[in-house]
Amino acid sequence: MKIRTWFKKTEIGRVVWRVIIGAIGGLITVFGAITLVGPGPGILIVLGGLGILATEFAWAARVMVRTRTYAQRAADKVGIPKWVQLALIAGAALISIIVILYLFSTGKI
Repeated sequence: MKIRTWFKKTEIGRVVWRVIIGAIGGLITVFGAITLVGPGPGILIVLGGLGILATEFAWAARVMVRTRTYAQRAADKVGIPKWVQLALIAGAALISIIVILYLFSTGKI
């Protein structure tokens, strides 16, 4: 049985599930907001956190669409070609995955 199905069997389980998703998505979104001003793929992390929140909260889906539109407009204003945008996103995601795997393998997370 999937964990989501197990949680959603009762009313209390549904509330607990929403709290868990809210906490995880909120923490990831806040971390992404911090990395917007520091080094790292901030907008990707923010969108990831909003994506997690959007699985349970409709407002997060609306914010995610608005954020994605805002980021696209900013990229268009700068004049970055679409393929460069996608390459930067893929590179940032790959670097993030490598760092996470390294930290996990060394026991730091």
